[in-house]
Amino acid sequence: MAAKTEILPEKGKRNVLITSALPYVNNVPHLGNIIGSVLSADVFARYCRARGYQTLYICGTDEYGTATETKAIEDKCTPQELCDKYYKIHSEVYEWFEISFDIFGRTPTQQQTDIAQDIFSKLHQNGYLEEKTTTQPYCEHHHGFLADRFVEGTCPHEDCRYEDARGDQCDKCGRLIEPLDLINPKCKLDGATPQAKETKHVFLLLDKLQSAVEEWSSKSSKDGAWSSNGIDITESWLKKGLHARGITRDLKWGTKVPLPGYENKVLYVWFDACIGYISITANYTQQWEKWWRDPENVSLYQFMGKDNVPFHTVVFPASQIGTKEKWTMLNHLSTTEYLNYESGKFSKSRNVGVFGNNAKDTGVHPDVWRYYLLSKRPESGDSEFKWDDFIAANNSELLSNLGNFVNRVIKFVNGTNFDSRVPEHSYGEYETLREHIGEVNNALKNYVEAMDAVKLRKGLEDWRHISSLGNKLLQSHRLDNKLASSNPSLCAAVVGLALNHIHLLASIIAPYLPATSASILQQLNMQTLVIPDEWKADSITPGHQIGKAAYLFSTIKPEKAAEWREAYGGEEVQRQKREKESLAAKKKLDKERSKAKKAGKKTESQAIGQSVESIEKDGAQGPNAEEAIKEVTDGVAQAVLQTS
Repeated sequence: MAAKTEILPEKGKRNVLITSALPYVNNVPHLGNIIGSVLSADVFARYCRARGYQTLYICGTDEYGTATETKAIEDKCTPQELCDKYYKIHSEVYEWFEISFDIFGRTPTQQQTDIAQDIFSKLHQNGYLEEKTTTQPYCEHHHGFLADRFVEGTCPHEDCRYEDARGDQCDKCGRLIEPLDLINPKCKLDGATPQAKETKHVFLLLDKLQSAVEEWSSKSSKDGAWSSNGIDITESWLKKGLHARGITRDLKWGTKVPLPGYENKVLYVWFDACIGYISITANYTQQWEKWWRDPENVSLYQFMGKDNVPFHTVVFPASQIGTKEKWTMLNHLSTTEYLNYESGKFSKSRNVGVFGNNAKDTGVHPDVWRYYLLSKRPESGDSEFKWDDFIAANNSELLSNLGNFVNRVIKFVNGTNFDSRVPEHSYGEYETLREHIGEVNNALKNYVEAMDAVKLRKGLEDWRHISSLGNKLLQSHRLDNKLASSNPSLCAAVVGLALNHIHLLASIIAPYLPATSASILQQLNMQTLVIPDEWKADSITPGHQIGKAAYLFSTIKPEKAAEWREAYGGEEVQRQKREKESLAAKKKLDKERSKAKKAGKKTESQAIGQSVESIEKDGAQGPNAEEAIKEVTDGVAQAVLQTS
């Protein structure tokens, strides 16, 4: 098997370097994670390739840091064993979703160590690092300093007060936090209250780099047309003023700090995580600098959820600027808000929501998942996953619009009128066909503009409109056997135009629905069409033999919504379940009260124990049921006292 040719930037071409946020390897990605970065970046990468751009799509797992150490301790394994397990899970999920990484790498590599330590050393040489003695949380229970994420408590900001804030960042308000500033801080591992203890760390002097970061971000955000929420978050950080931030931690799992006296410390994950993009590229090609040190010829597009923005628009660029070396820096920032689930939030611990491995279990094709998630991409505000909408998207949009158009045309050409061969045809004498080409080109122009601007939901709407124009073409000319016999010339022209329309559709839907596009191309017996600036409807010529028609989509029964909602939780389902459990517990309560009156000779503890055990055998669980159990306990105790 021949070695795969490396993708490298070329002078005179549009060179696009794409990254999606490196996922942590301490859990299974849910649908919000997938649409927020990897799937969105995949659509754009596929589009860029279809336009003929030199395109490299980089991603990988972020394996160092506190989150990994914490999870490894919880799972009673080593960090390496944990990372190996979840790297495999992530890889399988993304493979099923047909994410077209050019490399899906990992951060614990020699390249990561070399590049991260080199950047650190350059910052140190240039006077942007400073050693400080700091007070850090120390757990007396397990005798160790606690990294930020090992500390949990209430957010100290008065306008927030989120009770589950972490020691590095509040997930609710998004602001960075010092762990000892938390209200009622607790050690994540054992619940002990951490004590303040002095330790030495290295700080990145972001305040000395602020003016340079402001100048860069002002230009980049305008030239690259960043997402509005990305601009807002970055400007908020800069407006408040940047401060020196610690970039070393008292951990074992991470990139070693290249300074004497720091042998037992590592680089902070949010300093070296973004460097992972560079090191993974270096694992892809030894000529990685052609991508990462050529800002004049390479445009960097980065995809992520909004909580990752500051590290990509402030900390990482500051680190690049501080080396005083040439770097390819962020050009376009594409960020998303949150995807919610059935009026609630995704929660692995509460088994609420669809996670990457669950999608496969439904038996629904990956392209349907890709389509629905992209149609709900939370670009300007939070969006919501709903099973009823998911089914409607398949049945009413994919099947009835795109599927119907493609199948109707190819089946017709497969029939006796043409025997699967494209007839001789010409559009010139038919004004309606020329108008159709014009309409499609107007829509195609909108599609290209949307995709170039990374407006992926708009791009989806544009190609869906182009598909609708195909159905309009068939309906307005009444393509059927009657037209074939009464006006064979017009029929042949409509067939030729419709087949070329389908060929164009196969190309513009490919970034969104790669398997569907491949099926259409197989049915057309054609190669993919490079997405053109102007469509001329001449790629499929007279005499071409097409393949056999095949269905692109199948109907999903509406009743599947209830089945999947039950299987994968959702706030309403959980509420109904709790009400049912509570009712069962209440009924049991009445029975136990009656029994207790006859149990006057039993001790209080025996009666309570028997009652609670009785309810637990019935399987009543959840917060309402727990309250009911407590009520049973209290009621039985009172009854026993009354009859004693």
